[in-house]
Amino acid sequence: MALIPVAGDVLATIVTTLEMRTRPPLRPSPGSRLRLVRWERPALEKYRALFRRVGGPWLWFSRLVMADDVLAAIVHDPGIAVYAALDPAGIEVGMLELDFRQAGACEISYFGLIPELAGQGHGRWLMAEACARAWAKGVTRVWLHTCTLDHPSALGFYRAQGFVAVKRTIETFPDPRVSGVLPPETAPQIPYLGTLG
Repeated sequence: MALIPVAGDVLATIVTTLEMRTRPPLRPSPGSRLRLVRWERPALEKYRALFRRVGGPWLWFSRLVMADDVLAAIVHDPGIAVYAALDPAGIEVGMLELDFRQAGACEISYFGLIPELAGQGHGRWLMAEACARAWAKGVTRVWLHTCTLDHPSALGFYRAQGFVAVKRTIETFPDPRVSGVLPPETAPQIPYLGTLG
């Protein structure tokens, strides 16, 4: 057993990959006042705004630092399906991104709701919607990943939905709060060490 030092401007997380190899049995969809709307070729600033709003508390940053052409190549690809979850007033409060670019598989690339909706059952509704869309014709594997920077209930939630953990890896990356991609006060549950070693 060894402790590996991590610089103060770097974050380390354990990433767990989970998958389903069999379509889950049909069951009644959990109710929700939200609705899911497909974003065909989303405007990049609109996409990034929702990405930041949903993922900021968990330090999602990868799509915020991508060059426009790189991000557009992903979210405008016909093998990618981007959805926004809307509240009754039409305000975007969640996102779902499905990646069908690998034959026979669908990755749930991004899945989340704004923190204010936690614990109200909307996550179960969004996952039911995600699975209904992910299990398209020819798909034999639906997979996703979560990490220790995510909501503390995320791993248990995915398991309860029928996903099975198949792999763990360690990921390190520059803290997006140090570079200014996200404000230093973002994700207060994750210690901010700045540039300290």
